[in-house]
Amino acid sequence: MASVTLVNGKWRALVRRVGHKSKCKTFVVKAQADRWARQVEAEMDAGVTSSPGPTVTVAEVIKAYEKLREASRPVADTSTEHYQLKTLTAGLGHHRVVAMTPQHLVDFAAQRKEDGAGPYTINMDVSKLGTVLRYGGAAMGVVFPDIVGTSRPLLTHLRLIGGGGKRERRPTEDELRRVLRRLAEHRGLVYAEAVAFSAVSAMRRGEVCALRREDINPDTKIVEVERKHPRKGKTLERVPLLGEAWDIIQRQPEAEDGRIFPIEPGTLSKYFTEACRHLSIPDLHLHDMRHEGTSRLFEEGYQIHEAALVTGHKDWRNLKRYTNLRPEDLTKRERDKRPDAPPHPDSPPSASPSRGKS
Repeated sequence: MASVTLVNGKWRALVRRVGHKSKCKTFVVKAQADRWARQVEAEMDAGVTSSPGPTVTVAEVIKAYEKLREASRPVADTSTEHYQLKTLTAGLGHHRVVAMTPQHLVDFAAQRKEDGAGPYTINMDVSKLGTVLRYGGAAMGVVFPDIVGTSRPLLTHLRLIGGGGKRERRPTEDELRRVLRRLAEHRGLVYAEAVAFSAVSAMRRGEVCALRREDINPDTKIVEVERKHPRKGKTLERVPLLGEAWDIIQRQPEAEDGRIFPIEPGTLSKYFTEACRHLSIPDLHLHDMRHEGTSRLFEEGYQIHEAALVTGHKDWRNLKRYTNLRPEDLTKRERDKRPDAPPHPDSPPSASPSRGKS
């Protein structure tokens, strides 16, 4: 909003507009001040600015956004948002923002898809770009065109972005065995062990890579894990290491930095995707190991409140999407409880000797 006031015998024109830097200029004649103020407002409405907007790159806006966040809630190096910003910088950072077209975002999304990201993940990346351009641009005093809003219809039509839906993909025993072997032979045993641990502990990749030996109580087999909380940000939780999860931890060698798996989450995802692509294993993501581990808990007979202690879910209803039990699992459990019940037609012949006639 513009205001023209008389100050010390001269007319001062001040223009304020949300999302823009305030502009102020002094004139001798009031008509000149009015005309200048109207021109500045028109430029702001049209997205024109005298700031360095036309030359600003996406990478520069991302840096401005991160600096803006430092004052209130910094972007943690271990957060998903940090990984998103790195991904956006790598894929789009060199582009001048005002020169971007929907095709640039289509190319970015197509590459993310090739790297193994699903429509929901890509949608989150694109949404983060919109947030960065809006708030990072405001911090720089620049209003950028809404390239994200313009590109969304095309990205949706090409099925490059979409909702989360309910993912039910679990690795078969053979798929998991092949992936672990590939990682151990070509990337190092530590990567195979980290994936195996994910599949039995139901931990997120960031939690797995951050585990430290000093945080484990060998007497209780409990580890303290920093986890996401829907309302509190990050919280420290005590998590039991059950069965094979404890065995995997025990056989890891000592690392200089004290971590159990001294590797980076992004590198672990990259090598996992690379192994799946080489082995022609379709639609399998590293995060599916968390799904696998959670499903195994229920298959082993743990109740929802017990599984939640391991997985860290605060809303037990969210555990349902991880629980892909087959009807055969329940009937098998029932047969195990009743050994004298008639065998299932598909069951293999019993190994026990048959009774002879008396």
